[in-house]
Amino acid sequence: MEMDAETFEQLVIDELDALPDDMVEGLDNVVFVVEARSEDGGLDLFGLYDGWALTERDRYGGGELPDRIIVYRDAHLAACDDEAALRDEVHTTLVHEIAHFYGIDDARLHELGWA
Repeated sequence: MEMDAETFEQLVIDELDALPDDMVEGLDNVVFVVEARSEDGGLDLFGLYDGWALTERDRYGGGELPDRIIVYRDAHLAACDDEAALRDEVHTTLVHEIAHFYGIDDARLHELGWA
């Protein structure tokens, strides 16, 4: 599937806006970023939470740079055949990475069907 960077970013914003308020209202000092690919250049990573989970915020001091939730465009586009599938995958990625902010690990996400 092909989609330009601007259109993909808007799709991510739309999917973020569609998430339940109680999921996103608790996010503190977190920014959402879209990048083409992960640092290793692969297409197997859809997103990344880069920061301190809420459960580890006792080590979190004032003036910290924002945590980041990164969505990788090329991995999503390579995995999806149409826009509906792309929206579903972006939605899943956002939920997955936001869950990491709340301290939910991959094992638990797998049990819940979000990994």
